[in-house]
Amino acid sequence: MIFGKEKSIRDEIVNIGKKLYELRLVVGRSGNLSARLDENTILITATGSSLGNLSPDEIIKVDLKDEEDLKNKRLTTEFPLHRMVYENFPHKNIIHCHPTLINAYFAVCPELKTLTFESKLYLGNIPVVEQETPAISKPELIIEALKASNLVVAKNHGVVSVADKFSDCLYFIETLEEAVKVAATARLFKKDVLDDLDKALKENLSQDVAYLMFSKEHIQAIVDLVNKDEFIAKKGGELDLTLQLAIKLDGHNQAYKFNFEKGRIVRLDNDEDAPYMISAPTGAWELVFLGKLDPFVAVMQGKMKLKGELGKLSRWYVPFSRLFELFKQVRINVPATAGSPAPDGHERYDPA
Repeated sequence: MIFGKEKSIRDEIVNIGKKLYELRLVVGRSGNLSARLDENTILITATGSSLGNLSPDEIIKVDLKDEEDLKNKRLTTEFPLHRMVYENFPHKNIIHCHPTLINAYFAVCPELKTLTFESKLYLGNIPVVEQETPAISKPELIIEALKASNLVVAKNHGVVSVADKFSDCLYFIETLEEAVKVAATARLFKKDVLDDLDKALKENLSQDVAYLMFSKEHIQAIVDLVNKDEFIAKKGGELDLTLQLAIKLDGHNQAYKFNFEKGRIVRLDNDEDAPYMISAPTGAWELVFLGKLDPFVAVMQGKMKLKGELGKLSRWYVPFSRLFELFKQVRINVPATAGSPAPDGHERYDPA
């Protein structure tokens, strides 16, 4: 008999499998689920399992440090992905499934066209990873994408959703499925809606100067852009965007405070004494300044920390969304990684 924590997690796996099946997010014997028991031990659904009708013996206990466990022939072909997620992130749950509408949408569209504030806030830019085989044969690409989002699309295959609760994993998938429905429905009303949507947000990255990330010159360049932006000026005036917002680079004692008055930054201070502060380590800020991670989404997914109430800050969601769009217009020097090219529009540098 199995008792305690393990039984509770097994029950959760069974229940979330039924829920996915009821929502038609899985069919037949597709998809797989896993959960962390402790630092080195996980529970994972066996190959060939029907998630909508799981039996006790279809949930396998695996010690990630035990070579014999790793040779279990009943492990799903996606086990290497699950293993790499748990080795690289602190998340406790993983859902991998093949939603019909999501697969259909990303088979023909390269990126999500977000038409609602909810989609922008909870999803942001969904990473899409190219697939060459029926199973995820290059899990390292999914791992890299998960650094920017807790939800990743494997093109022509499915989605990978990670979180500390199965319910949150499911909410990400449901929200994306709904966003796809909205985009498809919008196209029925206006055929070209997906052709030039967000055109105003496509910015020119062909600047000659690249700044050291989080340097005074880098942040001042952002301030200069903000104060020239007509959209922020207009919305900042309408919404009385008057507050102090700080951004902080964790581990480096670097922080900047934007002093807003009616949408204009009237002063930039070198401190974190503000009612609202967004903080994160270097990796997260790099993704933000490269335009790959929305700070609002990052806060919702726990990749960045917010001091202050998100509900109150969201009053200025529209102008702040524009502010974060402007972040990526200022080119940054990205720390060099052996063998890795610089992202488009940016430069690698050697910190040494």
